[in-house]
Amino acid sequence: MFGLLKKLFSSAPDTDWKELMAGGAVILDVRSKGEFMSGHIAGAMNIPVDVLGSQLSRLPKGKAIITCCASGMRSSSAKSQLVSAGYTEVYNGGGWSSLQNKIR
Repeated sequence: MFGLLKKLFSSAPDTDWKELMAGGAVILDVRSKGEFMSGHIAGAMNIPVDVLGSQLSRLPKGKAIITCCASGMRSSSAKSQLVSAGYTEVYNGGGWSSLQNKIR
């Protein structure tokens, strides 16, 4: 059970965030529109987690997708939704401000 929780709420420790970005990864910020407008990673796409299921057509299946939110909880949920929908290269980036520092 602990392993499953760890897998859902974190990314692999050896994830090379800069390499993912260099390869054209999409950053998906799943916070509300208001939260997104108060600060976000430049170039990130905003689709709130509560409407993600109806907006999947906006996301490319052939690129890596990095989910982020405020703390990592919603981004974990979004990652699970995407994997269930057939997206194969999805990473939970956790909190957006922390992810921003990892991709610089």
